Amino acid sequence: MNARQAPPQTVAEAKIAADYVGARLSLPGGDAVAKLRDAAFDAFMAAGLPTRRVEAWHYTDLKRAMAQALPMAVPPAATSIPAQGARLDRLSPRRAGVESLRIVLVDGHFIPELSDLAGLPQGVTLQSLSDALAQGDAALIEALAAPGLGKGDAALALNTAFMQGGFVLDIAPGVHVAHPIDVVALASGVPAQAVYGRSLLRLGAGAQLTLVEIEACDSGLVEQRNSALVCQIGDSATCEHVFVPAELAPGSAHIAHLLVSLQAGASFNSFTLARGGGLLRRQVFLRFDGEYAKGQLAGANLLKGRDHVDTTLIIEHVAPNGQSREYFKSVLDGDAIGVYQGKVIVAPGAQKTDGAMKSQAILLSDGATMNNKPELEIFADDVVCGHGATVAQLDEDQLFYAQARGLPKGDAEAMLLEAFVDESADRIENEAIRAHVVALMSDWFASRRRT
Repeated sequence: MNARQAPPQTVAEAKIAADYVGARLSLPGGDAVAKLRDAAFDAFMAAGLPTRRVEAWHYTDLKRAMAQALPMAVPPAATSIPAQGARLDRLSPRRAGVESLRIVLVDGHFIPELSDLAGLPQGVTLQSLSDALAQGDAALIEALAAPGLGKGDAALALNTAFMQGGFVLDIAPGVHVAHPIDVVALASGVPAQAVYGRSLLRLGAGAQLTLVEIEACDSGLVEQRNSALVCQIGDSATCEHVFVPAELAPGSAHIAHLLVSLQAGASFNSFTLARGGGLLRRQVFLRFDGEYAKGQLAGANLLKGRDHVDTTLIIEHVAPNGQSREYFKSVLDGDAIGVYQGKVIVAPGAQKTDGAMKSQAILLSDGATMNNKPELEIFADDVVCGHGATVAQLDEDQLFYAQARGLPKGDAEAMLLEAFVDESADRIENEAIRAHVVALMSDWFASRRRT
């Protein structure tokens, strides 16, 4: 508790400290949750907002990006809910013909009136984070804390301290959810606020689920978002996950955490499409707790202007016979900055681990920058692990060939770039969702040609 009394170093940290003191007693959860919050906040105040001096944040200075801390978001007024509902059809994959169920969040808060509670199949339960915390279930609180995952990260500790919105989704053992579940996160339009949400997915043994996270906000809205999704994937369970973060306005800061633990024989396949918008850092902490588990992390980053997107992955192989794959593509224009940090850690007992990571980027301007930092820490002697990273420009011969076939230069360039990034989307197993993601990529390239 002493760190919470230490004088903060910046105006933003002072505001965060004051907000925590003011909100601490009203945040959801009993004594056990309060202790978890206090410990996390003490850890945050001891470390402060991350800067380049922190090795894991070497390419992203959050303290500089958050010169001011915005006020915490509050639950939306009941009178504003119908207007939010009118926005759903154009934001959810249903516009691409994907039959799905919806979980709706507004400013990080679960909105049951807009969510498909009645359509949930047998064996699937859904509740708000605040209701779940109020029950005081020790196993649930421990699951939300995700012990060991993301340890020492100040931004994650800040999310733990302030978590107030989100949901808890439980899939019973053996249940195969036929249709994808969309988590649609809307912004109410209230300007300049900080959103802290944490959600929990528990997938029972042998269960199957496709989960799609879609974030959206009004154009030009400046926000600070600090969100986390914790996933527990049971024995032989299968989860496909797609995340499409919002394109926030310049001056925004968005930290999105994904924390995943895999049990024996489990499979987790995640894809992220980032299209810029202020500062975005995507942090994934993936741990192989059971043998013969498979995990794949893939994504595409499409950046222009002064976008800054940081993809940081920590993959821990604790159990033997695990397979991990990381595959990311980036296209950068203008003065955009891209970061790829991938670390695979193989523990002494994790023999027969098979790990591979690759980051490929194309720079379209002299002002664009791509920072690649792949790492391997191997403490076992019977493994197959490797990594690769490339940064290049468009192939002039391919561009000339396409133009020689009658394509204007802009169309030829777009065709080559789309082919480059579409390869990453091939990792999405659900065909309809893959088509929707590819369409979003095409929209980005079309908008780039118009500007």
